[in-house]
Amino acid sequence: MDEIELLKLTPGELVDRGICPTCLNRKYAGAIYGDLTDKMLYKDNDIECFFVGNPRARGHMCISTIEHYHDLSEAPDHINEKIIRFAKQFMIILREVYQCERVYLCSMCDGPMNHYHVQLIPRYNYEQRGSKNFVKSRTEYVFEKTQFFAVKEKISIYADSNKQ
Repeated sequence: MDEIELLKLTPGELVDRGICPTCLNRKYAGAIYGDLTDKMLYKDNDIECFFVGNPRARGHMCISTIEHYHDLSEAPDHINEKIIRFAKQFMIILREVYQCERVYLCSMCDGPMNHYHVQLIPRYNYEQRGSKNFVKSRTEYVFEKTQFFAVKEKISIYADSNKQ
């Protein structure tokens, strides 16, 4: 099966075949997950941060490595440290912008070929606490202009002030 035919498969089917859907998505400009333009919050040579296209909650976002690693254990320490620093700052920002009560961090890079990423999932005061928030039903992404630009501006300020 050539790569063009692979683009017709679901991300799960690609992972099962040992193909990283994130890497294929990047190579073919969003052919798997779609255009991230209205979701991208921050990107540099190491990471990209964006709102999830099928979120479990308003403000659900992802921090993904640019280079392919299977999980945290394979990534260099400086990448892991950067992801944790950005995750912490995004948690602060998401609580402020979305007025959520808590932001959960999870990483579940499962399958024979997946791309290392962490997800930040807000929990609101009207929702029950607990691990069920990690498996809430997914919804369609809704672009919220005010929140998007507030988060993007705040993380940009953080990134600019922390350049080494």
